[in-house]
Amino acid sequence: MSNNLESQFSQAHCIGNDLAAALPEAASQLKTFPDQAIDLLFAFAAGYSPEEFDQTMPTLKKLTGAKNVVGCSCEATIGGGLELENEKSISLWAASLPESDITPLHLQFTRSGGESAITGWPDEFSADWPEDSCLIGLNEPFEFPVDYFLEQFNEDRPGMPIVGGIASGTQEPRVSRLLLNDQSFDSGWVGVRIANTPIRTIVSQGCRPIGKPMVITQAERNIIQQIGGKRALDRLSELFQTLPTREQRIFQSGLQIGRVINEYQDSFEYGDFLIRNITGIDKEHGSISIGDYVRPGQTVQFHIRDHESASAELTQLLKKQANTGTSKAALLFTCNGRGLNLFQDPNHDAACIQSVAPIPLAGFFAAGEVGPVGNKNFLHGFTASVVLFD
Repeated sequence: MSNNLESQFSQAHCIGNDLAAALPEAASQLKTFPDQAIDLLFAFAAGYSPEEFDQTMPTLKKLTGAKNVVGCSCEATIGGGLELENEKSISLWAASLPESDITPLHLQFTRSGGESAITGWPDEFSADWPEDSCLIGLNEPFEFPVDYFLEQFNEDRPGMPIVGGIASGTQEPRVSRLLLNDQSFDSGWVGVRIANTPIRTIVSQGCRPIGKPMVITQAERNIIQQIGGKRALDRLSELFQTLPTREQRIFQSGLQIGRVINEYQDSFEYGDFLIRNITGIDKEHGSISIGDYVRPGQTVQFHIRDHESASAELTQLLKKQANTGTSKAALLFTCNGRGLNLFQDPNHDAACIQSVAPIPLAGFFAAGEVGPVGNKNFLHGFTASVVLFD
């Protein structure tokens, strides 16, 4: 590999009812890289049938000459500063990464003899990975267990980030489509391992903290019984009384809880908490149940989610990253509960990224977003998960 070549990026999108016409139109808009190939191409297709996807999307590799192609079907695409909601559309993102080591992957979840496993890893992956490695990928929403996959990966490859999203836009198994190079799949996880490429990640969970951090003093599995020596429900009631009227209204519909990932900090801010839903309240026992397993000794803080909190958090995290370096391109995996379902103005997340730095950007509205908090990878909801390429 030559040390004289720099990474280059391009993005293009097209709205059209006919995928067979929209795909080559979008591909023709991609900027060419003189004397450099397209090493990695991401493609997101919204609103088309599985049959259209199967017939058309695998032609993209030959159409563009890209070495590695990854994509999926989805509810809506993101291209540049636009979020193309309620449109049939295709969004493409191309990168020339001459210094990178890129390996395509199609992983499957298998069960045999009472044992479960993620299969499809290349044999050479059993060796140590380069320290700057990351996975970027997409999965089918019904049959591939993302939480299990992340749990295994966090244990096997501690500190290595995974970023991506779950294909969206369908309510039935085997209808979503995944694309890897010139093949279409209806199951599994497709993506790439990238090494020797400087990237940064942002996971904006759309919340802001209320009250103060407290320690869980009694808990079992996903049920928090006591916080700071008091019944969890009593702590909630005390907090509610301290809030102004407007925040009390948000509290009643958008209450979340954040669990600190790295306890060895003097203070906590955006990005330090893993946000989870409060799934139930037991008034008799004064406990609350949440969408995560917890244990005594962990630090938690209640959060609220609304459009203003989500906007403020993403903006702050983007500015924080901008202060540490300049990015050349980005991929965005945002929740299908965001967009116009959350924000008052269109194109919110895409426009936020472009307002910090106008860069090639593509992505899609996902049925679940993957990204690291602290040094572990998690599956999120109502989140914007971003990969920044420097």
